[in-house]
Amino acid sequence: MKLRRRNFLYLAAGAAALPAMPRAASALDYPTRPVHLIVGFPASGLTDILARFLGPALSERLGQQFIVEDRPGAGTNLATEAVVRAPPDGYTLLMATSSNAINATLYDNLRFNFIRDTTPVASVARTPLALVVNLSFPARSIPELIAYAKLNPGTINMATAGIGSSLHLAGELFMTMTGVKLVPVHYRGIYVPDLLAGQVQLAFSPMPTTIAQVRAGKLRALAVTTGTRSPALPDVPTIGEFVAGYEASVWNGVVAPKSTPSAIVERLHAAIDAALADPRLAAQFAGVGSVAKSMTPGDFGRFIVEDTEKWDKVIRADNIKAE
Repeated sequence: MKLRRRNFLYLAAGAAALPAMPRAASALDYPTRPVHLIVGFPASGLTDILARFLGPALSERLGQQFIVEDRPGAGTNLATEAVVRAPPDGYTLLMATSSNAINATLYDNLRFNFIRDTTPVASVARTPLALVVNLSFPARSIPELIAYAKLNPGTINMATAGIGSSLHLAGELFMTMTGVKLVPVHYRGIYVPDLLAGQVQLAFSPMPTTIAQVRAGKLRALAVTTGTRSPALPDVPTIGEFVAGYEASVWNGVVAPKSTPSAIVERLHAAIDAALADPRLAAQFAGVGSVAKSMTPGDFGRFIVEDTEKWDKVIRADNIKAE
């Protein structure tokens, strides 16, 4: 990414994180009616699950219903645009994800700029991907996988959830950093049956998708993609233990439309932070392999910029184009 683009992103994030002047007295007693938390994926996906865990916790603390509304399509872009275009009054929020950082480069003609047009409210969670392989695959560790892949270039099929998905880019980053060549096989639906059958050999898979098969001994987890080991699979190493500097994860957080009053942002942030500190919510997150992750709005905005830059480099280096 060019320096001037990087500077623009940081300036945009800084502007988005700055407190907006309260524009109505209603900000002081927010919320007075139900709040819609928009999700850009179908029901039962990770982002939907985390939103449905978070919603009741916020309702309990703020006294109004938080309605989770799934609006899948265009890799979360439909949901994101709906929130960007909504009134900045705190009643329409987005459960943002790492896809928002990826899409900034992956799509050429977005009708919004995610960093410029949203206000960071709170980070919510990090979820590692697990590098899982079919049981018949000969490698039992990351070093063995790298050695095998270098001896057999272009013969290992890697399942993904589609071009430009977090699964795909985690694999592309792995290839770039290790010099191996895997063959991405892009699925629009469920890839786990083919992985179990050996039609594809491995996947960088979200923890909720394959952790049951790993625990049942039907798939082998070679590593997790986060910088630290996952409490859900504590005996499984990180890729970074073998490939210095490697890190990839699915993140979730809440953002609001640009110019949402600071009083509303602060009230939402305080409620989300209190919910994340509750052991009940932490246990729900842990059940799907996620870890609660709190950040100030400013830190969350800077993190989004850094993640956008990270995946921009991968997408441009590998000339990845949206479907």
